[in-house]
Amino acid sequence: MLGEDGIHVDMNHLKSGEVNLGTSIMAINFKDGVILGADSRTTTGAYIANRVTDKLTQVHDTIWCCRSGSAADTQAVADIVSYHLNMYGVTNSEAPTTQVAASLFQELCYENKDALSAGIILAGWDARHGGQVYSIPLGGSLHKQSFAIGGSGSTYIYGYTDAHWREQMTEQEGIDFVRSALQEAIKWDGSSGGVIRLVVLTKNGAVRHLYLPDNGYTGPGVTN
Repeated sequence: MLGEDGIHVDMNHLKSGEVNLGTSIMAINFKDGVILGADSRTTTGAYIANRVTDKLTQVHDTIWCCRSGSAADTQAVADIVSYHLNMYGVTNSEAPTTQVAASLFQELCYENKDALSAGIILAGWDARHGGQVYSIPLGGSLHKQSFAIGGSGSTYIYGYTDAHWREQMTEQEGIDFVRSALQEAIKWDGSSGGVIRLVVLTKNGAVRHLYLPDNGYTGPGVTN
């Protein structure tokens, strides 16, 4: 069908309830690694199916992704990438880089772009390149960025993140930046909500954080 401006809009390929990728996800580089963050609301149309979803998925030792779109699609893609990264480590006798993981995600999302509803942000730390952040939006393009935001909540915080972003932030500054940005997204976006989950990735591994709405997302903080 055609919109009023004459541009073709194919709504039929979208799955029911998935016109809006209801989520708020982001990842940033900081001085010693990367930080990923996400809200925890999963919606089915206007119904909140799960208010404490974990949208941060580990695909290798220090490589994680944030998932938005269809939960089933993104879980399947993450599982496939995780399998291939583990096989890469066995066959090459070395850990895969974040760039290798990003290429796998990009190939899967692009080759199946008509069947998937998946927006991925990938971030990781490896000895060769340090911390890296990649965005793979709908359609399967690949973008390396200093920081990336995604999901429906991201539309409300472009100005906030641009105004507050700084290169070479400390770990605590990075945590505060991601947490406050997601808090703003949750405040304004009806499809985002619940708790805020963070993962801090450095050469020492992954450390998870959890922030609850009960106390204004000020704690409890580190959970592992």
